[in-house]
Amino acid sequence: MKILVVEDEPASLKLAHLVLSWEGHEVSQAEAVDKAISQISQSEPEVILLDLELPNIDGLALARTIKNDPAKKHIVIIAVTAYPERFPRDEAVAAGCDAYIVKPINTRNLTTQVANIMERLK
Repeated sequence: MKILVVEDEPASLKLAHLVLSWEGHEVSQAEAVDKAISQISQSEPEVILLDLELPNIDGLALARTIKNDPAKKHIVIIAVTAYPERFPRDEAVAAGCDAYIVKPINTRNLTTQVANIMERLK
């Protein structure tokens, strides 16, 4: 599966990349919204693991942009946040996110979580 990880925290980005790559996924990464938009066009991911707390523009704005683009609205967006009080599940869903994970991410079951979300959305 082609997965884009959008995360501004280097350690979290590296960890998600390693775990998902290890399981055989084709993983690209971006540290900010502008880089994410570029990566989406280049790598055409099936899934975006989207941190909602990003510099300058939050992940909810990026989710809205993706879901408002007819050529990209099919991409599954999994919101990831360490701040559920700031970014509640209902706001993430309203912005177009298909699923929601609260940090810290459990690396032992991240791949399973992504697979279960994809299966549920079929």
